Amino acid sequence: MKLSVPILAILAFACMTLPLPAQTADSVNYINLDPYYFHLNYLKDDTAMLIDVREYFEFKRSRIKDAINIPSSGNLDFAADTLSKDLALFLYCTTDFRSIRVAGKFAKKGFRKVYNLTGGMKAWKDDGYPLERGKLRGRR
Repeated sequence: MKLSVPILAILAFACMTLPLPAQTADSVNYINLDPYYFHLNYLKDDTAMLIDVREYFEFKRSRIKDAINIPSSGNLDFAADTLSKDLALFLYCTTDFRSIRVAGKFAKKGFRKVYNLTGGMKAWKDDGYPLERGKLRGRR
């Protein structure tokens, strides 16, 4: 019994000093936002760029107004090198699977303000926000 008290104290100390596998402030690369806060923050930020990371054939079918298309399957390194690191990037895809991956890549490339639409266009539409459909402006 006397031996178990010091062992428990050592175990307790070791557990308190070991790093937890949780996300730390240094590992937070981008911010996930629900459709309301995604839209609100996009409207508030003067340096905002809305990026649809779906493929072009998906983008031309329907998209969020004023979005540009940078497909996740494309050369993201080239895109990251041509954009200003001061821009606030607002990324989305259909469900947020692809945009999460792209958000991490842009954050690792040095972008400080990267936002992901949680639930993607599906959540956007379910919350009643509009989508543009049909022809793209400036395209034939």
